[in-house]
Amino acid sequence: MTTVKTTYLGDLRTENIHLQSGSKIITDAPCDNRGKGEAFSPTDLLATALGNCIMTIMGIKAMDSGIDLTGTEIEITKIMADAPRRVSEVVLEFNFPNKGYTEQEKRLIESVAGTSPVPLSVHSDLKQTIVFNW
Repeated sequence: MTTVKTTYLGDLRTENIHLQSGSKIITDAPCDNRGKGEAFSPTDLLATALGNCIMTIMGIKAMDSGIDLTGTEIEITKIMADAPRRVSEVVLEFNFPNKGYTEQEKRLIESVAGTSPVPLSVHSDLKQTIVFNW
């Protein structure tokens, strides 16, 4: 079953519809690659997917363990390389709310960070730097 329907809108822009929910995402090429930079670029989405997938698997582990991660924020930095043009590194800085997490809870949450589908699906040359700020 098809997951997403993508339509090229011209001018290096796409519209993507998640068929199950109807949610839409527009992508635009970045300014440094002939685009307008008016929306997420495909490589922005890659970096975003990496951070969100890790947050989701940590959220599942937290939910199963009675730990509240609500309010956790991620600062995602995408670093590009040339020859060939690609994402070379994604820095994910997780900022957890001050909820008095125990050392055991912190270790439990951190232990699943690299075990979700997106981190395991991207090329091994992509450097994934994960920072936990408790």
